Amino acid sequence: MSLFFETTVNEWEETVYIPTTFGKTSLAVLFVILCLAAAFISSKVTKSSKKLSTSQLAYCGMTIALGTVLSMIKLFHFPTGGSITLLSMLVITLPGFWFGPITGIITGVAYGIFQLLIDPYVVHPAQLFIDYFFAFGALGLSGFFANAKNGLIKGYSLAIIGRYVFAVLSGWIFFGAYAWENWSPFTYSLAYNAIYIFSEAAVTIAVLCIPSVKKAMLGVKAMAVK
Repeated sequence: MSLFFETTVNEWEETVYIPTTFGKTSLAVLFVILCLAAAFISSKVTKSSKKLSTSQLAYCGMTIALGTVLSMIKLFHFPTGGSITLLSMLVITLPGFWFGPITGIITGVAYGIFQLLIDPYVVHPAQLFIDYFFAFGALGLSGFFANAKNGLIKGYSLAIIGRYVFAVLSGWIFFGAYAWENWSPFTYSLAYNAIYIFSEAAVTIAVLCIPSVKKAMLGVKAMAVK
């Protein structure tokens, strides 16, 4: 573990793990491998004549880049913690909606690795996997409704539930010390994560219900899978 991460004390006097130079290099390599794997699998889904479609690689990479930028745009910050971002979670569910759950999950994990590289907050090795691999990977569950009627809304909803489950698990196990007065760590984590995750989800679903947005999303999918 010390080869990949070193410990330090942050401004809240927490012992946290940050990637070493070797760790950053390893994460960057893993990120590239996952992006290539996502593009390869999506080429199979779309029956592309190429084993590795540069177009599909670009689409997956675009969602990671755009999702990262949008995650930094806070529309509202809750006094209890957490924020509503500018549809950042929606963007990361798109590869699943376009290319199916396997590509979606891989792209979600790649996004988590990218977040780990640029803004790590790790207090325990297991928390790293839950928050950065599993929680973001869960956004790829949108792919299970890729071909369903209103598939993006259904898929996004499933993806958000998946992310919420892992966020609650992480909060319960690793951040219970921050529970509000007279709240147990579990109920605190349920409420804390529900406030910001489902608030953003409600805003996103409302936007997706707009007919012009729905049509535009289907148009983008048609371009992605052609």
